[in-house]
Amino acid sequence: MMTLINIAIIVAVCIGMWKTFEKAGEYGWACLIPFYNLWVLNRMGGKEWYWFIGYFIPVVNIILMILLSIALAKKFGQPGVFAAGLFLLPFIFYPILGFGESKYQK
Repeated sequence: MMTLINIAIIVAVCIGMWKTFEKAGEYGWACLIPFYNLWVLNRMGGKEWYWFIGYFIPVVNIILMILLSIALAKKFGQPGVFAAGLFLLPFIFYPILGFGESKYQK
């Protein structure tokens, strides 16, 4: 049963991220490629390329992911509470971002 729940969560995140990537003008399939999806998210959030290195450093990666979630929420015109949702509950908030009314602002 847990396996089915995990698969459902993974599918929800992938579908939501796919639509979010497309809204931002990126290729949707980029969300399926490990590390490259993080690179694209970093670019979507307007962060510098060297942030990507920080994602591989323990503890620093958590801080950077929180900051990236905040930046992504701002780029889509969402409040800070939404950024917390992106970080803590991506299987709910990425589909909301992808299928919702919000627009990506460069």
